[in-house]
Amino acid sequence: MAALAPEHPTEAGSDRWLGPFLAAWQPGSGEPHEVREPATGRPLLTLNLSTPDDVRRATKAAKAAQAAWADTSYQDRAGILRRAADIYEAHRPEFGTWTQRETGAHRNKMHHEQNFAANELLAAGGIPWQPYGSLVPTSIPARLSMVRRVPVGVVGAITPWNSPSVLGMRVIAPALALGNAVVLKPDPQTPVCGGAVFASIFKEAGLPDGLLQILIGDAEVGEALVTDPAVDLVSFTGSTEVGRRVGALAGGLLKKVSLELGGNNPLIVLDDADLPAAASAGAFASFQFQGQVCFATGRHIVHRSVADEYVDLLAQKARRLRTGDPYREDVELGPIVNEQQLQRVDDIVQRSIRDGGARLVEGATHEGLFYRPTVLADVRLDSPAWTDEIFGPVAPVVTFTSDDEAVELANSSDYGLSAGVFSRSISRALAIANRIKAGMVHVNDQTINDEATIPFGGMGISGNGGRFGAEANLDAFTQWQWLTVRDEPPSFPY
Repeated sequence: MAALAPEHPTEAGSDRWLGPFLAAWQPGSGEPHEVREPATGRPLLTLNLSTPDDVRRATKAAKAAQAAWADTSYQDRAGILRRAADIYEAHRPEFGTWTQRETGAHRNKMHHEQNFAANELLAAGGIPWQPYGSLVPTSIPARLSMVRRVPVGVVGAITPWNSPSVLGMRVIAPALALGNAVVLKPDPQTPVCGGAVFASIFKEAGLPDGLLQILIGDAEVGEALVTDPAVDLVSFTGSTEVGRRVGALAGGLLKKVSLELGGNNPLIVLDDADLPAAASAGAFASFQFQGQVCFATGRHIVHRSVADEYVDLLAQKARRLRTGDPYREDVELGPIVNEQQLQRVDDIVQRSIRDGGARLVEGATHEGLFYRPTVLADVRLDSPAWTDEIFGPVAPVVTFTSDDEAVELANSSDYGLSAGVFSRSISRALAIANRIKAGMVHVNDQTINDEATIPFGGMGISGNGGRFGAEANLDAFTQWQWLTVRDEPPSFPY
C-alpha cells in the first residue's frame, strides 16, 4: 500500500488522490456525493453512492464467497487478521488523517479509535484458535452428540459517522474471524475512514474476494441491506429511532439482529466524592469529541451539598476549552458534524433554558459549527436537556439528597447504556452501581469506556441485548448447531 498525503490533494474535490484506497473499493452506481470536511467546509472527495441494485450484487457476491471462507483453516483465517493488524499499524498516520478530517475529531479521539481498531484486529486474530463446541450427553447408546458454533453466514452492518474506525472494525474483524462474510454500509459522511480503509487493509492482507463489501449509501440503501434475502444477520449502530425501524424490518423477516443504540448516561457524584476528579471526569465525558459519543455523560446527578462547587469546577473547565479545527490547530474541541446536528443541539439547550427553567452557567453559543461547551444547572426533569440524548457538548446538572434518590434519577431514563459513580467509599458506590440499569457501570470513572476485551452493549432502548467484544462475539456472529453421529442407523417401528 503506497503512502498517502491526503492533506495535499492534487485536486480539491477529486477522488483521484485516494490512490490505493479506491483500488480496493468498488464505487457505487448511483448519484455523485461530495464529502466535506466539517471543520472547514472544504470538499474532500466526490464519489458515487451505492444503490439497491449495488446491494443485491454485493450480498450475492458475499454469499457466494462465504462457504469456502468458513471451510478455510483456522490458521489461514487468523493469519489474514494478523496481517491486517500489521498493515493497519504501518499506515496509522494516513488513517488518522482521514479520521480527523472526515469527523472533526481531536487527535486524542483519533488515537483512541486507532488503538481500538488495532486491538480489535489483534483480538480477532486469536478467535479462530479457540474451541467452538463441546460434546454433550446423550441418552442414545452408541451415538456421539456434540454442539458447535457455525457462522451465521452474511453479516449486514450499518455504522454511523461518529466513531467509524471503532464501530466498523468491531463488526468486521470478529465476523470474518468466525467464518462470515460482511457487507458494510458506513455513513456517507465518513466513506474513507469508515469504509474504504477497511477494504484496502483486508485486500492487502490477502482476504479472498467477495468477503468484505463496502456500500456507501443513504437510508434507502440501508433498508435494502436489512431486507436482502442473502443477509443472515443485521448489525446496526446508531440512533434509537432508526434502530426501531431496523429491528422491525429484520424481525419481520425473522433475521437475527444486533442493535447498539443511543444513550443518556448518568454520572452520579456523591457528597464524599473527590470533586476535582469528578468534575474533570464529567467534563471529559460530556465534552470529548463535542459530546458526539453514544456513551457520553448526558446527565450529571450531583449531591445537593456539593452541587454548587461541582458546577463551578465544571464551568471553569468548559471555559478553558478551545474550539477550532483539531486537524490544523492546537484545540480541544472540533466542530459539530453538520449544520442539522448543530441546530438540534442548540434547540435542546435553548428550549431547556427558555421553557425548562435551566440556568445557563457557561456556553450555549456557537460560531459556525463550533459549539461552545455548555453547562446547565437547575435542570428540570421534564426539560429536553434531561430527557433527550443531546449528542453535543452539553452538561446538564440535577441534584439529589439521598442515595435512593440518586439511583431513582439514574434509572428514570429509558436508556441504559453506561453510567458512572464517584465516591471515596467503594462499598457505598458499589451498592449504588449494583442498582443502576445499564450495560456498563464504572466506579470512580466516567462513562466513556470501551475495550476489545469486554462485551459492549446496553439495556432498555440503548439496544436489544446484543453485545460486541470478547466472548460476546460468539453470540453475535455464530449460531448453535447440534450434530449427532452413529456408526449404524437405528431401526424404527415404521
